[in-house]
Amino acid sequence: MAGRAALRALVAYSTPQAAYEAVIKAFQATPEGRNVKFTQSYGASGDQSRAVASGLKADVVAFSLETDITRLVTAKLVAEDWNADATKGMVTDSVVVIATRKGNPKGIKTWDDLVRPGVQVITPNPFASGGARWNILAGYGAKSNKGADKTAGLAYLESLLRNVPVQDNSARASLQTFVGGKGDAILAYENEAIFAQQHNQPLDYTVPDATILIENPVAVTANSEHPTEAKAFLAFLHSQQGQKIFADNGYRPVEQGVGGPSFPTPAQLFTIKDLGGWSKVSKEFFDTASGTVAAIEKKLGVSTASGGGTPSPSGK
Repeated sequence: MAGRAALRALVAYSTPQAAYEAVIKAFQATPEGRNVKFTQSYGASGDQSRAVASGLKADVVAFSLETDITRLVTAKLVAEDWNADATKGMVTDSVVVIATRKGNPKGIKTWDDLVRPGVQVITPNPFASGGARWNILAGYGAKSNKGADKTAGLAYLESLLRNVPVQDNSARASLQTFVGGKGDAILAYENEAIFAQQHNQPLDYTVPDATILIENPVAVTANSEHPTEAKAFLAFLHSQQGQKIFADNGYRPVEQGVGGPSFPTPAQLFTIKDLGGWSKVSKEFFDTASGTVAAIEKKLGVSTASGGGTPSPSGK
């Protein structure tokens, strides 16, 4: 690539846009990244994954969910050994938190508080947004004792989704809805709540005692036109400098020894493996034809179609 810049495409989910823009700028200041220019695409994780599967060019893909990468593995657009490294293909961690209006006027701090009558909860569409799936699984896992009491967990999800007035197509869109004045609480990535506070949005947030560890994957595509630069960028994402930038943007580093903010460890933190893994969970919860979440939303009169602004029953 000597003598001309390599143009490389990053296709990512919506929430880490500011972090990736900062990481890209830092990477371009290194010898490996000096001549590398980027195109960037951000949106709902599932929608972005499907777009790449349908032909959207990408050199690096960064999604909310592992399943959005494995879709591309199935399509032979990402190598089968994409997650063979020390962090199993993950580049950042986070947790699901409960965010409220500044001062928390309704005293919302727990999972039970979210299903009180009259409380409106903002969370995205689980059939478009990876963040929405994490939110739902966090509530389910917390109230079902990590899946041991499925009946209690599903009953909780029905009560929770009944209190959701609108389902935007991405976590970032849901944050915009919330800071725009709709809802009493929002289920969000911890990093989204930190992002909002960093940008002077008037909200507080609580890390529940029981919540799920969010693990965000990244991979180089098999058909990248610039594999050398793409792999160099991937390595930079895991460097101390790259991880520090993520930490400063509210993400929990996956590498050891990274400076920056400290993050609390929830007393009852659980993982997707505790719920059976993504293959099991995706079919059981999020299959649009037979999944339990689809059944609950059908019962509540909510569309399971991917798209923004899906209204809840009675427009609540």
